[in-house]
Amino acid sequence: MLIGELSRRTGVAAHLLRYYETQGLLRPARTLGGYRDYADDAVLVVTQIRKLLDAGLSTQEIAHVLPCATGAGPDLEPCPEVLALLRSRLDGLDRRIDTLQRSRRSLHAYLTTAERDAAAHDGGTCA
Repeated sequence: MLIGELSRRTGVAAHLLRYYETQGLLRPARTLGGYRDYADDAVLVVTQIRKLLDAGLSTQEIAHVLPCATGAGPDLEPCPEVLALLRSRLDGLDRRIDTLQRSRRSLHAYLTTAERDAAAHDGGTCA
């Protein structure tokens, strides 16, 4: 199928499909006229790419994970290096979430104190 058909079937813009190709995630054949010719399984591959992107993986990380993807979930074969990559990515997300939660608590405390002080001082202003 040509790129326009793949775009229609997946809902992914053609320029993104070309980007996925430059990243080595898609490997279309070429017609005699030079057009990209995607195999039928490209729909599944694009679905896998999109779901892995939604999971927060970079295209470089997806290049390592994609060979172990087996379904639209994407379901993954238990490749040790891929599991290690996913665990590492999840640990990084957990650390960022912890940092954001601490920041949120701190900002909430500042806001609560400032609002309480504003109410006690009849809405005073800074500077």
